[in-house]
Amino acid sequence: MLMLINCSGCRTPLQLPHGATSIRCALCQAVTHVADPRSVPPPSPNAVAPPPGPTGPWGQPPPPPAHGNKRAVICGISYRNSRHELKGCINDAKCMKYMLMNRFHFPESSIIMLTEEERDPYKIPTKQNIRMAMYWLVQGCQPGDSLVFHYSGHGSQQRNYTGDEADGYDETLCPLDFETQGMIVDDEINTALVRPLPHGVRLHAIIDACHSGTVLDLSFLCRMNRSGQYMWEDHRPRSGVWKGTSGGEAISFSGCDDDQTSADTAALSKITSTGAMTFCFIQAIEQSQGMMTYGSILNSMRAAIRSTGDSMGGGPVTSLITMLLTGGSAGGGLRQEPQLTSNDMFDVYAKPFSL
Repeated sequence: MLMLINCSGCRTPLQLPHGATSIRCALCQAVTHVADPRSVPPPSPNAVAPPPGPTGPWGQPPPPPAHGNKRAVICGISYRNSRHELKGCINDAKCMKYMLMNRFHFPESSIIMLTEEERDPYKIPTKQNIRMAMYWLVQGCQPGDSLVFHYSGHGSQQRNYTGDEADGYDETLCPLDFETQGMIVDDEINTALVRPLPHGVRLHAIIDACHSGTVLDLSFLCRMNRSGQYMWEDHRPRSGVWKGTSGGEAISFSGCDDDQTSADTAALSKITSTGAMTFCFIQAIEQSQGMMTYGSILNSMRAAIRSTGDSMGGGPVTSLITMLLTGGSAGGGLRQEPQLTSNDMFDVYAKPFSL
């Protein structure tokens, strides 16, 4: 039997095995002790309080005050030296961090980077580390907080047997060790990142992966045509299972529809490999003039990818997990269409965008 307790350092939920009296957090390394209250003597009047544990995740300084806090998890996975290797995902992570810090003023101490280049073993993008980072992102969030989860890497699908998915498949993210530890399924991502969001907290997810259209299991998808006209599709599970927030707001930009693949290519930057979606997302923000809206960003991303795909005429593009797992071939230019999903419907051309 397992007991759930909060880490004494970063407050991340930890599973304490039955009979254990202490546990070390994989994130901040703080040791949390659990003792039978009956065995603890009353404190001495002259007792000195013990020194505090680590003040933040991975021993970093704590983020700024809770109200109006900006916090982000950025994950870029290259699957180096494997048959699944990608070239642009770590570039995506570095560019996203730069943009968050310089354009949207996220403190560096409030950004967790998960890439294979990190020296800290707890920042390698394994399944467990990504899970813990997601818990950290939403832990203790307060009204006014802005949270960002960015992922660049492989995405896939697996058969859904609960009837919650209209197409019969769950969408997944592929951590570095997915071949041995398995993938992270959209249901888990929704539980970790979406459902805990309280009123006044906004989460933006930027997911650059194959089959990522509804990977957060959000209730509504903005179906937009090439003219920019749109309508919201209802993706709430037929079973009635709640996939919404606890009053907060969750919005996701993703690289493609659930049945499409995303590209890892140098065709956009002309300099180095990047994820097509991440590059176009950052470019849409950097080139914007006046008020940015969700509709203007989505339109800009789609136009950039369309024009690149048309000009490539089937040039070299490295497709992601579908090609690798099915033995298909890459080609035909960029055929992905970035998607926008949300826990609620809104006017995409009237709602201002900000992180």
